[in-house]
Amino acid sequence: MLSRLEKKAKQMKSKTIKVDYMARVEGEGALYLKIKQGKVEDVKLKIFEPPRFFEAFLRGRSYKEAPDITARICGICPVAYQMSAVHAIEYAFETKISPEVRELRRLLYCGEWIESHTLHLYMLHAPDFLGYDDVVQMSKDHPEIVKKALRLKKTGNDIMNLVGGREIHPINVKVGGFYKTPAKKELMAMYDNIKWARDAAIDTVRFAATFQFPDFVQDYECVSLVHPDEYPFNEGRIISNKGVDIHPNQYDYFFREEHVEHSHALHSRIRERDNYLVGPIARYNLNYDKLTNTCKEVAAEIGLGTECCNPFKSIIIRGIETLYSCEEALRIIENYEQPEFPAVEVEPKEAAGYACTEAPRGMIYHSYRIGSDGLIEDAKIVPPTSQNQKTIENDLRNFVPMYADLPDKDLVWKCEQAVRNYDPCISCATHFLKLNIVRE
Repeated sequence: MLSRLEKKAKQMKSKTIKVDYMARVEGEGALYLKIKQGKVEDVKLKIFEPPRFFEAFLRGRSYKEAPDITARICGICPVAYQMSAVHAIEYAFETKISPEVRELRRLLYCGEWIESHTLHLYMLHAPDFLGYDDVVQMSKDHPEIVKKALRLKKTGNDIMNLVGGREIHPINVKVGGFYKTPAKKELMAMYDNIKWARDAAIDTVRFAATFQFPDFVQDYECVSLVHPDEYPFNEGRIISNKGVDIHPNQYDYFFREEHVEHSHALHSRIRERDNYLVGPIARYNLNYDKLTNTCKEVAAEIGLGTECCNPFKSIIIRGIETLYSCEEALRIIENYEQPEFPAVEVEPKEAAGYACTEAPRGMIYHSYRIGSDGLIEDAKIVPPTSQNQKTIENDLRNFVPMYADLPDKDLVWKCEQAVRNYDPCISCATHFLKLNIVRE
């Protein structure tokens, strides 16, 4: 007996779908799909934005310049890039920072997660679920929701501005600490607004949970940092749900990048295996026990469970992580003591350093080789989108047959929505997908 899907496939003509320019993602990319008798014969997520050569820019520069250079990789998640560089260089020089500086770094991450997750959830992804082309159209029918989103995003930006020195491309971060640290009264001035943001984040999770989600559960190898005591931002071991358990200095032994003809971004995979998933779902599945009680209670309230493997529900988990970031920011501010010194002395030496941190979109890997003169001899940066690119293509390969009988316009919409599940930062690896569908 043929299944319903198989019957539909036999009745269908093959076709090719092309999306030449993807909207509502950061950067420039396209999608090509070739469908034959209801089955995906070929799928390519094409990242055609020109390479930006940040690794080459770093060579020959002082290690002190790395935080400012790497922050320019992304305007939405600059903290993760500059802090990955800082951690890798501190690892190379065996630099030990104070507990107070470590807490400030977590607070800076809180700001980035709040602003980035809010931007994606409300302005880039929610329009898909509500049937709008963009947030401007959405705001006409839901003005209060959009106003709340803008204020919530601004809360994250305010944290980044105070701790990082600037909302975009922060300038207060240095190897060994910060150039300047805030007084407690400066942090307390944000406290009430962050409390409001915490309540707004709870509403955000409930809002996202009302969306209709396709029944699309996948068997992912989830990869993220895992820390014994906290939900991971900037420290931990690299763990997967299928056996990986390594220090970041072993990354290149377990993961490899490959050139593919259709993309200016490298494809990552686990050696001897295949694609894997980084980002909110991976972090949630591997670190659920490190969430706050409030996060767990809200997740239970909406029926999310302790694990999730439906990529469309990543929008809910972004809400959960926004809530976590608000609660973590409140905890840090309540317990904050201004460091005696904003930074420790750094002694450069000939060495190699490695680090991973968690950008809102997923794990970032940095490695550096530094000479005795403190100049960077080599650098490697692996952003989350390049790590997820093969998984995005694999998801589309499995997802499209469920909707292959739709008119091209509707199928394009579904495919764009599927890609936006990942909040792909194409510039790192805000426009969207150019989809090309070939039917035969």
